[in-house]
Amino acid sequence: MIFIAIVVGCILGAIIGIYAPMVPYTYSGYLAIAIIAALDSVFGGIASTLNKQFDLKIFVSGFFGNAILSMILTYLGQKLNVDIYLAAIVVFVGRMFNNLAIIRRYYLEKWTNCKEKLKTEKTEQ
Repeated sequence: MIFIAIVVGCILGAIIGIYAPMVPYTYSGYLAIAIIAALDSVFGGIASTLNKQFDLKIFVSGFFGNAILSMILTYLGQKLNVDIYLAAIVVFVGRMFNNLAIIRRYYLEKWTNCKEKLKTEKTEQ
C-alpha cells in the first residue's frame, strides 16, 4: 500500500513540477533543504513500515516538522551569515543512508530466504 502511495506521489509531483513556475534563486536553498528533510521522512517511513512500526501521526509530524525546522535553520543561518543548513543536511543525509541500509538489508534477507527455500524444495524432489 505504501509503495502505491509513493508511486502516485512521484507521478503527481512530476506532473505538478512540469506545470509549476520556476522557484526564484532566493528561495531555492529553502526548497532544497525542505526536500532533503522530506526525503529523510519518506525513507524513515519505508524503513518503519518494513519493521512493522509505522505510525501515520509520527510520519506526518516528522515530514512537516523536519521540513519546517530545516527551513528555519536555513533562514537563521542566512541572517547570521553562518551555514547552519549544512548541519541539517549532514543529519538528514546520514539518516537517509541509515534508513536505506535498513531497507536494503530487509530485501536482501528476503531474497536470500526465498532462494534458500527454492533450493530446499528442489532437493526434496
